[in-house]
Amino acid sequence: MATRLLRQLRQLHDGLRQTEQIYMVLVAVVIGLLGGLCAVGFRLLIRGLNEVFWHQGQYTLDYLYALPIWWKLAAPALGGALVGLIVYHFAREAKGHGVPEVMEAVALKGGRIRPRVVLAKMFASGICIGSGGSVGREGPIVQIGSALGSTIGQWLRVDQRRLRTLVGCGAAAGIAATFNAPVAGALFAVEIILGDFGVSQFSPIVISSVAGTVVSQHFLGDFPAFQVPAYSLVHAGELFAYAALGIVAGFVALAFIHSLYRSEDVFDRLRLHPALKAALGGLLIGVMGIWAPHIFGVGYEAINEALNGTIVWQFMLALVLVKILAVSVTIGSGGSGGVFAPSLFIGAMLGGATGTVVHTLWPASTAASGAYALVGMGAVVAAGTHAPITAILIIFELTGEYSIILPLMISCIIATLLATRLQRASIYTLKLLRRGVDVQRGRAVNVLQHVRVRELMRPDAVTVGPEEGLPGLIGKFIDHPGSTVFVTDEQRTLEGLVTADQIRPVMQDPAALATLIIAEDVMAEGDFPKVRPDDSLADVMRHLELYRGEVPVLEDGRLVGVIWPEDVIERYNTEVFKRDMAGSMASALTPEGKQGLMPAASDTVVAEIDVPRRFIGRTIGELNIRQDYGVSVLMIKRTSEDGEEQLDASLTADYVFAPGDVMLVLGRDADLPHLRRGVPGMAHARG
Repeated sequence: MATRLLRQLRQLHDGLRQTEQIYMVLVAVVIGLLGGLCAVGFRLLIRGLNEVFWHQGQYTLDYLYALPIWWKLAAPALGGALVGLIVYHFAREAKGHGVPEVMEAVALKGGRIRPRVVLAKMFASGICIGSGGSVGREGPIVQIGSALGSTIGQWLRVDQRRLRTLVGCGAAAGIAATFNAPVAGALFAVEIILGDFGVSQFSPIVISSVAGTVVSQHFLGDFPAFQVPAYSLVHAGELFAYAALGIVAGFVALAFIHSLYRSEDVFDRLRLHPALKAALGGLLIGVMGIWAPHIFGVGYEAINEALNGTIVWQFMLALVLVKILAVSVTIGSGGSGGVFAPSLFIGAMLGGATGTVVHTLWPASTAASGAYALVGMGAVVAAGTHAPITAILIIFELTGEYSIILPLMISCIIATLLATRLQRASIYTLKLLRRGVDVQRGRAVNVLQHVRVRELMRPDAVTVGPEEGLPGLIGKFIDHPGSTVFVTDEQRTLEGLVTADQIRPVMQDPAALATLIIAEDVMAEGDFPKVRPDDSLADVMRHLELYRGEVPVLEDGRLVGVIWPEDVIERYNTEVFKRDMAGSMASALTPEGKQGLMPAASDTVVAEIDVPRRFIGRTIGELNIRQDYGVSVLMIKRTSEDGEEQLDASLTADYVFAPGDVMLVLGRDADLPHLRRGVPGMAHARG
């Protein structure tokens, strides 16, 4: 009976899987509900851990002030040690604020996140926040929700495109449930995590965000995260003050980013066990908390005080600096928690201090300091994350205060423009850039990383000597379909190049200039990119962002070929197609390991095959697999040292087989036994 029921469920699932929208909506609902439950559970876990470390589920600032000094030192130090042990032994990805790891998984790993991250991140961040670590709960719930969505997607064996969307669904559900902000949750996922506003991705993410919010409202109630008085724009001239706040917020956000990663560098140089580093960080937080307990935990109570104007401006300015230092120490030492809530805290204090000064100077034409605190929250978040749309909407949904939307928009946009002008990376992407991962370019370039320049370069570069006259130079452009002529000496040493744009002005009167101008006069000598045969096409693609002509290929200074932009774009499209196709086929494999793909040829199958022993250490080209075995290797699946499954869909003839590799191959069913044994069979005989 159970077997029959499972078979019927499998048939129902396979039928739904063929419908793109319905299937994704149903899965998105499930992820949204589970993500909402995780967000609620995470908040309850933090409350329980607050009870353990502080003997109060929701402690107040007055309560913290009254605690003895040893308690304020011991609680975060003990919590840090426990966090360090969890991260070190269970999941290294749980260290830090979590969002960069999700972005990396989406951009470079097809959305694959290890399932263990769900529990590891939940307990590591819960202990860190509950013991007083100066971090937020939003980053962890993004990683928890994303890992949940990825786990469900991997269990359902969806393709990479759908898996990335499900990761976004989990992130949206987590943010929406945490903040009771469904719109902001969805926008956070598409603007920051996925970077794609396509309808096919956006629709399931909205569904998950709504489902997560419904769960949160059921358990926690329907009310804004912050209670703020009613604010309004008192005078139109006040917009200049909000613009100035945006400028200051941009600089403060940049200081926060640099402090955060400078702290990581300092702690990385300490030769201590990760648990000891995190304990040391917790101890330093305790020292700061003796004087300013506002920095302990998420800090929402202090934010509410700033919004209601109950803190003096000098102390708020001091809290900006102390909070930046506290968050930097917590994250840098190995703690686990988000930077979103700290950004809100820093922005609230900065805006509150600014608003107090402005209101003191012009009391009749400016709002109270709380309005500036509210706008400052959004401005610092926008500048730090480089996501102004998300910042504007999340502040609006957090407070339910629409009258402040105009000043909020002005400050957020100005802060973002300033921050992006001075630093390309956000607080999230800088962490990946420091590892050599550029997710913004990686979405377009990473598939070309394995392709060498020599595979695509054209050997027939059009050249002239430096003494070539104008008529001969013009003749090269007329006969040559490209837009670049290279100037070389007799040994083909590149001296410069001439583009069509450079030669066009002198072509207006070629007869008069024929005897006056030679190639050396008009060539560009150094302001152009150069690559080597063994460079990656990803490097060429980066050059093409600023340079649109043919790229010379040099070997020991000699011109050996040329790369055309059209060839790079065509190869990129091919590699993307191969990657997506291989990912789709890998997810479609049956448990038996093969599935027919060509209805017209019933004996043609896709199969997963362990690499034979005699293949190890040899290349695909050397083994001549296509000719000798009659199959095509589509993809290699391997397991990394940390147990993560990795897929390589961009194979070349130079790929060297390694122990543990699994091949995804396309071929005749009759040829597969010979491939499994590593002995050429019928295909070799036919050849």
